[in-house]
Amino acid sequence: MIDRNGETWDRKKIGDFGEKIACHWLVAKGCKILYRNYRAPEGGEVDIIARQGRLLLFIEVKTRRSGGVGRPLDAVNSAKFALIERGANSWLKRLKSRSMPWRFDVIEIIITEGEKPKVNRVENI
Repeated sequence: MIDRNGETWDRKKIGDFGEKIACHWLVAKGCKILYRNYRAPEGGEVDIIARQGRLLLFIEVKTRRSGGVGRPLDAVNSAKFALIERGANSWLKRLKSRSMPWRFDVIEIIITEGEKPKVNRVENI
């Protein structure tokens, strides 16, 4: 991806762009965004925390350029999932309740220069 100034996007800029797309997509699907880029004191992290009705969603966003090897979901290995899980547990401690239904999702974003990004949600990883 190249921005308006002719500069190539780095991984962080691509990731931030993907998270913005994911948030807009979730809101269009009826979700409420509660927090972005949650960092737990214990070292966990969650890209997006959202609610869909009563369901609490802990969402990892993986953004890739088209033509890459494998799908974005493949980057969520056991170490990455452990970080997400620690972040989710920290958030649930803040709520002082685990009675609310919750799940882990991954949103895959594929971006192609000059095209609308493709979004795919993988539920309950």
